Amino acid sequence: MTNAELDDLETALRRGAAADVDTAAEAAAISTIAAADREGLVDVAFSVVDSPVGDLLVAVTPQGLVRLAFDPEHVLDELAERISPRVVEAPFRLDPVRRELDEYFEGRRRAFDLTVDWSLTKGFRRRVLEATARIPAGEVTTYGALAAQVGKPSASRAVGGAVGANPVAIVVPCHRVLPATGGVGNYGGGPERKVFLLELEHADTSVKGHH
Repeated sequence: MTNAELDDLETALRRGAAADVDTAAEAAAISTIAAADREGLVDVAFSVVDSPVGDLLVAVTPQGLVRLAFDPEHVLDELAERISPRVVEAPFRLDPVRRELDEYFEGRRRAFDLTVDWSLTKGFRRRVLEATARIPAGEVTTYGALAAQVGKPSASRAVGGAVGANPVAIVVPCHRVLPATGGVGNYGGGPERKVFLLELEHADTSVKGHH
């Protein structure tokens, strides 16, 4: 494909991604996005997915799931700024994520088989979130125990900050991290959503034995 054709495709992509008119226009938009995808012009594909905890904005890169957010506001700007300006609504690219989320919310999936793109986190926060990703469904830990696990036993407050900044909610299960004092504590999606997810997983929220 020539540079001129690529430029035309990028222009059509921007126009097509915003199209929300009749079926023919939608089909043309999907075709344009698919062509752009083949040419490597889609760096971040996103879609809004329905769920029992509200609409979820889900975004993927060629490296994996990069964002799953309860509040879509500002997320696209963040992705454009921190990942790439080539952010395109492409629901077909999100089908594997949507399928696994559906299975999870229906109680038919305990663990996700999705690759996570950690581009939005690094260093200590990434280590914390990678440890969080290994907490099995139905189990919980505390901020203090997680701090000890990553080799920083006195850094429970920093662990709380890392967990609170989790860019991939649900799949990286920060809802399974609880305060040692009891209760569910804070959650980016709100405590009601945290309670819902823990109940969905039949988690024992007792933190006895954790520090």
